[in-house]
Amino acid sequence: MVLTLLMVLTLLTGVDSVDGVDSVDVNTLQLRYKMDTFKPMSQLSTRLLSLDVFRGATVAAMILVNNPGDWGHIYPPLEHSVWHGCTFADLIFPSFLFMVGVSIVYAMESRKADPANHPKILSTALRRTLVLIALSLVTQLLFHPGLATLRLPGVLQRIALVFFICTVLYLKTSQKTRDWLIAILLIGYYLLLSYTPVPGQGAPDINAEDKNIGAWLDRLIFTPDHLWVFSKTWDPEGLLGTLPAIVTGLIGIRAGTWLKRKDRDDSTKVSWLFTLGFVAIVIGLIWGLFFPINKALWTSSFVLYTGGFGLMVLAACYWLIDVHGHKRITGFFVPFGVNAITAYMLSMYIPHYLNKLTFGTANKTLYDVLFKGWLTPVNASLGMAVFWVLVVWLVMWVLYRKKIIIKV
Repeated sequence: MVLTLLMVLTLLTGVDSVDGVDSVDVNTLQLRYKMDTFKPMSQLSTRLLSLDVFRGATVAAMILVNNPGDWGHIYPPLEHSVWHGCTFADLIFPSFLFMVGVSIVYAMESRKADPANHPKILSTALRRTLVLIALSLVTQLLFHPGLATLRLPGVLQRIALVFFICTVLYLKTSQKTRDWLIAILLIGYYLLLSYTPVPGQGAPDINAEDKNIGAWLDRLIFTPDHLWVFSKTWDPEGLLGTLPAIVTGLIGIRAGTWLKRKDRDDSTKVSWLFTLGFVAIVIGLIWGLFFPINKALWTSSFVLYTGGFGLMVLAACYWLIDVHGHKRITGFFVPFGVNAITAYMLSMYIPHYLNKLTFGTANKTLYDVLFKGWLTPVNASLGMAVFWVLVVWLVMWVLYRKKIIIKV
């Protein structure tokens, strides 16, 4: 089934790369934004606005999912799947990694052709990778002091690793090679998780969280005390799961490379993105019948299902925003999109410290004062999540208006 997808990919392979955008800075997750009025795509040289909107919507959704007022009262789509399956919440992280891949193309394509630029690009990418990892570890230590239970894997760690490895692959390999890597990594990961015996446990069981080779590897390398606090026997951002997560980034690179081609018109580009996205979703669903769609394991079926979703959403955004110039839907999301990592970090710090505030003799929290007393539990919880989205957006809007982009 992956080979079927690969055959579709090869139809898109003709020109490995095209002339790039000279004015775009190299950036980990976002590109420098030119604050001007909308121009037709033939004149817009600094930005793929649809990517900013998609990324901004993803960041807003991430804040919404990560900050409910009460974890015991959440609407089902905003909860992650307990194990197998895919909810709206499960689509957020892979969408972000998909856009990391797209951004790599738009940031680096114009400098890729000259190998003399590669050492500087790679050193910058490595520095930003280390900064992202450091941000995660420092944040954990500020929130929960002590090295004994410091979680070593994590969301920012996975973003960092996927970014750096995809950067290397983008600079040093052809698109055809990357297409083959997609197939090899997805099939290889399926074989590893489904058939590799787990030392000390025997046959693998992907229906159990801790009975697969990935969970065993995390316990071996990181030790249980440094894994996800709610399990200690496995981690949803584990080391082995980085392999299929790299494929998510590679799918983004494929999409970015296709959009950058100058020998195809916009209608053809969008049609092929929709087609490839649909094929990826169908193959993911079929593969999921025996290798279930699972975010925590980042299964191969999950990669194709969510990658297809990313391709189709990007195609729709590109067609509506960059081709036809429908800007009215972009205003709320762009401030998030151009400062994505800053927004993500603030969405952890602001709620963490403001939730410590208490009011009155009853020591009511901000959640108690704003929502809990007059809404049903699930709506009060959602209201608090929306409140945090708006608070972070306000900060991002100020930065956006002042043309400030904080780069890692």
